[in-house]
Amino acid sequence: MIDEICLNEAVLAGAKEIFETMIFVNLEKSSEQDDIIEGDSLLGSITFKGGLEGCFAICCSVPCAKTIALNMLAMDLSEELSEAEISDAIGEVTNMVMGGIKSRILDAVGNIEVSIPIVTRGQELKNSLGEKASKALVKVKFDNEYIAELSMLYRESSE
Repeated sequence: MIDEICLNEAVLAGAKEIFETMIFVNLEKSSEQDDIIEGDSLLGSITFKGGLEGCFAICCSVPCAKTIALNMLAMDLSEELSEAEISDAIGEVTNMVMGGIKSRILDAVGNIEVSIPIVTRGQELKNSLGEKASKALVKVKFDNEYIAELSMLYRESSE
């Protein structure tokens, strides 16, 4: 099957590809383990099933999410976006990164089907898959300011 280290690498590589080509920022793995997301945040999550089942999520602060949305839409950083537009952008980024991860792990796990993304706003947001789940977690940074957590909760499929 697939191990956590390999999955961490797939998550980071999938995210880097999308952030560099669609959001136009260089994504770096955070070397600071105590980097935390403070205040209101957005959690974009997408579930998957097949050879591997679980949930992939991107969590970031609202200002980080706004910057991601503005960059995706090639807008000036001073322009305004509605909450719905920012949420849509985070959902789309979650979907695209999951696609990048899927292509990287396909040979190891076989086909997986993904749901549509869901975006939630709140504080101290986390995703959960229950007992017997493994977790791959990668903290990333861009623009020397914004922090995001990319997490993948997974378990071998019972199918």
